[in-house]
Amino acid sequence: MVKVVKSTVIAAPVETVWQVLRDFNGHDRWHPVVADSVIERGWPVDRIGCVRRFHLADGSELRETLLALSDADMAFTYCLNDTPVPLLNYVAHVRLAPVTDGDMTFWHWESRFDTPPGREAELRHLVAENVYQAGFAAIRAHLGLQS
Repeated sequence: MVKVVKSTVIAAPVETVWQVLRDFNGHDRWHPVVADSVIERGWPVDRIGCVRRFHLADGSELRETLLALSDADMAFTYCLNDTPVPLLNYVAHVRLAPVTDGDMTFWHWESRFDTPPGREAELRHLVAENVYQAGFAAIRAHLGLQS
């Protein structure tokens, strides 16, 4: 099993960052690799069990399910249902916390998944850099912050 853990500090109040991230269907408005996204069945974006179907810039389609969401903890958990990339049994967790020295946000993003044999390093790098690091930079840009 592969584990990816990335974290960063965003120079914005935690409530501001949470407002963007808690929208399970909003990643197409800030993440550069996501072209469009829709919640299936018209369910609310914060309903546990809702499924987002989205396309990447290259046209690939993915589906993810919201497994948990806590406004009190500023955290959510989701899993990959369908993806052209062999990230098997993928479950990810996002958690925010206030950094009181400067009114900033600590953002922790982690996942665990299986891969076909021999692809662990390649897919760990893909998730860590193309999804998580790119997401950190994209949120900063979305909020008008410097990298």
